[in-house]
Amino acid sequence: METSARRLIEQFYYEVWNNADEAIAREILYPDFQFRASLGPERHGLNGFLDYMRSIHAALARYECVIEDLIESDARAAARMQFKGVHRGSFFGVPATGREIVWTGAAFFTIDRGLIAKLWVLGDIDAVKQQLTASQSSSFAE
Repeated sequence: METSARRLIEQFYYEVWNNADEAIAREILYPDFQFRASLGPERHGLNGFLDYMRSIHAALARYECVIEDLIESDARAAARMQFKGVHRGSFFGVPATGREIVWTGAAFFTIDRGLIAKLWVLGDIDAVKQQLTASQSSSFAE
């Protein structure tokens, strides 16, 4: 029995991303998973994705992805997302501020034979950079 697209995407965000669960990632993603990140980089292969995921968790404590809306068919899905975390490590070249940052985005999935084959995410990078800059500016004023 194949897993529904909705269940795969919920697992991807709630178990893989939010809990950094690499074992679940290996179960639901193709070994040659194609990933274009919200924050810009493209990764090919499961290990490339996992390296990226680790780097985000290193920069953002309590990193969380929230699905705000999800539309799916058997082979495709789209989600409206919110991403957030506490800035604890260098992120976009800005040293840790300890402040929460929040941004929105959209994710477009391709499902093949019950696994996630491709993901392309568009994120509001300007909102991220504005929050980092505002955090940096206010920390200088304190």
